[in-house]
Amino acid sequence: MTVRLILASASPARTKLLAEAGIAHSVRVSDVDEDRVTAEHGNPSPYDTAQLLARAKAEAVAALPEAHGALILGCDSVFEFEGEAHGKPYEPEVARARIRRMSGSHGTLHTGHWLVDTRDANDAGSGTGVGAVASAQVHFVELQDAEIEAYIATGEPLNCAGSFTIDGRGGAFIQKVDGDPHAVVGLSVSTLRELLRKAGVELTSLWN
Repeated sequence: MTVRLILASASPARTKLLAEAGIAHSVRVSDVDEDRVTAEHGNPSPYDTAQLLARAKAEAVAALPEAHGALILGCDSVFEFEGEAHGKPYEPEVARARIRRMSGSHGTLHTGHWLVDTRDANDAGSGTGVGAVASAQVHFVELQDAEIEAYIATGEPLNCAGSFTIDGRGGAFIQKVDGDPHAVVGLSVSTLRELLRKAGVELTSLWN
């Protein structure tokens, strides 16, 4: 029986990563109000926030009729710097302030994963779920002001957790990564392998 994997994420980097790993999947973006989810849980840590949002996204898509009978993977990334949670900055001034603080320092990128298995569920919206967080410490070089301004001008950091990417222009400013580099992209393939195995599915069976 063919197993369907649905990625509950709008991230081009995540679907590209899965495609490059040879993992067959489709994409269905969730309509989750991230601020509402975190508010409902008080003041969760960056680690817990990543997992909460990944779960919310996966469960939202699992509730859709077209997802019935599939495996749904939700992911979310949160950058922790000096104890603070940094999601997407959206505004240039926010990104600028963050990048200046991060220059020459380091933080931890947490990527939450949640897999919902609806194959044996009686109704849409039900199914068993398993999750895990993959974290990696990211070390940045000392950036010049001109580099920061040029980077912000590209628009790339505005829609990325932590105001940077590792698989784009921002990769030039990352000195090293301690941990799973895929977690910094936003989806740990090795973590996905473990979650699939808990669902009784081998990742190799999804290779296209």
